[in-house]
Amino acid sequence: MASLVGGAALGGVFGEVFNVLHDTVKSIGSNALKFKPILKKLKFNLDLLDPVVKEITQFNKILDHREEETNSLIEDMRKATELIGMLDNQELDYPSQASFGIELAELNESIVTFFLLHIPALNRRDILQILEKQALNRRDILQILEKQNFLCKRMESLAIKSGATCVVPPPPEFTVGMDLPLMVLKTQLLNEKRQQILLTAPGGCGKTTLVKMLGHDQKIKEENLRTIYFVPVSKNFDLKVIAQRLYQYISHQVPEFQSDEDAINQLREGLTKIGSNPILLILDDVWSGSESRLKKFMFDIPNYNILVNSRTALPGFSYTYYLNPLNDDYATMLLHHSASLQHESPNIPVEAINKIVRGCGGFPLALEVIGRLLNENPVEAWCSIAENWSNSHYIFNSNSDLLDCLRKSLEISDHDVIFKECFMDLGSFPQGQWIPVAALIDMWVELHKLDEVGNDAIYKLHKITTRNLANLVRKRKDAGKINKYYNEDYVTQHDLLRELAIFESCQGPERQRQRLIMDISGNTLPSWCTEQDQQPIDARLLSISTDESFSSPRFNIQAPKVEVLVLNFQTKNYSYSLPEFVDTMDNLKVLIITNYGFFPTELRNFQQLNSLPDLKTIRLEKVSIPSLFKAPVLLKNLKKISLFMCNIGQAFGNCAIKVSDALPNLMEINIDYCNDLVELPAVLCDVILLKTLIITNCHQLSTLPNEVGKLVNLEVLRLRSCTDLSELPESITGLKNLRLLDISDCLSIRHLPKEIGELCKLEEIHMKGCLSLRNKLPPSTTNLEQLKLVICDEERAKFWEPINEVLTNLEVKVAEKDINLTWLLKP
Repeated sequence: MASLVGGAALGGVFGEVFNVLHDTVKSIGSNALKFKPILKKLKFNLDLLDPVVKEITQFNKILDHREEETNSLIEDMRKATELIGMLDNQELDYPSQASFGIELAELNESIVTFFLLHIPALNRRDILQILEKQALNRRDILQILEKQNFLCKRMESLAIKSGATCVVPPPPEFTVGMDLPLMVLKTQLLNEKRQQILLTAPGGCGKTTLVKMLGHDQKIKEENLRTIYFVPVSKNFDLKVIAQRLYQYISHQVPEFQSDEDAINQLREGLTKIGSNPILLILDDVWSGSESRLKKFMFDIPNYNILVNSRTALPGFSYTYYLNPLNDDYATMLLHHSASLQHESPNIPVEAINKIVRGCGGFPLALEVIGRLLNENPVEAWCSIAENWSNSHYIFNSNSDLLDCLRKSLEISDHDVIFKECFMDLGSFPQGQWIPVAALIDMWVELHKLDEVGNDAIYKLHKITTRNLANLVRKRKDAGKINKYYNEDYVTQHDLLRELAIFESCQGPERQRQRLIMDISGNTLPSWCTEQDQQPIDARLLSISTDESFSSPRFNIQAPKVEVLVLNFQTKNYSYSLPEFVDTMDNLKVLIITNYGFFPTELRNFQQLNSLPDLKTIRLEKVSIPSLFKAPVLLKNLKKISLFMCNIGQAFGNCAIKVSDALPNLMEINIDYCNDLVELPAVLCDVILLKTLIITNCHQLSTLPNEVGKLVNLEVLRLRSCTDLSELPESITGLKNLRLLDISDCLSIRHLPKEIGELCKLEEIHMKGCLSLRNKLPPSTTNLEQLKLVICDEERAKFWEPINEVLTNLEVKVAEKDINLTWLLKP
């Protein structure tokens, strides 16, 4: 049975209009070839929705909703049917063709937007009303719920993994000084049918902003119905990854290329099949050294254009545009805007503003960072900074000079030493990747002695964000008070600001640095780490990033003081080995391993960790773990393990020793997006010191073992978005120290444990989106005397009304409906 997708609200009229439109798109003749890319996307969306719409009419018999809710969409589809019928007319003039193409593209976006944003709200309402009328049997209803919500979650998971969108991101709302460069690039594109354009300037000059404006320019879109693709590249120009991303977006298929040559050949074929309309491929932030791989994307296809944005004036382009910094007038306007000043600010001396503008050298990024820093600061701060900067010598004559300027903005940030250290730690992660807040918390607990809860970390990140040195992306707002949830929060950072973080970390000889960040390209290693007579390093944080061409050559690092080790890798192989020197890192407390490839990679030689007496925290991402303890591994001081997007179905099986003996002091387990987890291994319930168990977005998880009641010290149990989990075992009532229970968006849970009232220390319950929970709460719920907060949806809140009469101190909070699509942007 298909999901509801707001079927009752859509009704029979929608089905008829939809079918006519679908048939019209499928039968369009050869004269509409100019519109083939748009029609292909429209047909793809309609094909996906067709089986769903066919079942909508049955729900219309159950609920009596007015068609007015979707009249606008119905009218759009009727107009589109007429419009498509006219496309077969050979006598359409060029302006009409352009106008029709734009209208079709807007219609396609309307359909996607409607089904992504509007339908979920209608869907939830319809489901609840159907349940109230009992018009369908309960089993069918649950099947509908599970399929619809499971699909949504899997789409989210896939979007996080693949990042396959190639849509041009929107430009900033406020820009200055870009009109002339935009006009020049537009003129060049419109005058030539096939060309290769290079846009070059130092980092922070506004290149990416300019290409975003170009991609959203109406005239560029209208001209011959141009198709535009946008792909961020950054330092590691991975040809197969870029080709895979483009091919997936164009053809809606995910191929596995056998080689770089195969990837290019298939991508060329895919682009050729799009049609005769002009194509513009924008490759953003291409680094020097990528010339040979870049050349492979310069296809000999009619009407094919490529625009490359780079800090380096790369050779081999038919046209090169050098983007200059802003002049003083535009720079002053941007500084005023960033600092929230009025057009004229009599309180701030003009001389001080002029000095700061000249010091920023016309670089938009520097102006925005400094303007935000000076926002709401007194006149004295402006004068002080202007005076200090006036002694510098043309700071921005080169990219390194720009870094010097940004370094000054970091130095004047309240003289907060830990704040600066936290900012520099961001350079430990690869360029262009989202940094998990949970990983930063793990690092900072040990390096800077911040609290384990995460309050200090979020405060530091907020300070970094308010100074435009990074961006904090928070997917959901957690209204709870116990054990804040940060597993879905990330930090993003401009490449130039990451360079600033690394630049700050690279002061002094390598062996004497407190933070050693190694970006290894191929097998090229620093000479000092291949010396036979190896001297120890002083670093407390060691970050090693390797690319796909790294073949694990032997190298040695003596790191007796390292407390945090960050390993970032991509690999062609199906396995990854820990560096041999890891077993000598006696002071290591935190290990973070992240695979940035497309598929999970098997982690070998895990037994090396056996010799690390102080290891407290392990975080693994996109790693396949056949068995954690196939060979005896004793991690007696390990307190926390986090597994994100890992294959862990067999991780705790075939153990040579008991898990409780291998992890006797484990206190926290985080499992997120591990889709092969069907049942929580019962052996984990022998780790009786466990205080926090978090299992989220594991959509295959269907049961918890009865042994979960043995976790007598457990204080936090989160089972968020485990869509197949049908019930909580009655043994859960043995968790006498449990303070928080989170079953939010567990769609299949039908009831709470009968004796839930025995959870005598329970303070919070989170249960929004438990759509199958339709019965009254167990009578024992009134025994939860310590319960202070319940977070749920409006429908479940009604069940708590009689409980609230007994538990008068209980706050029942209805969760805000938060439609957040930030995860779609994740690379």
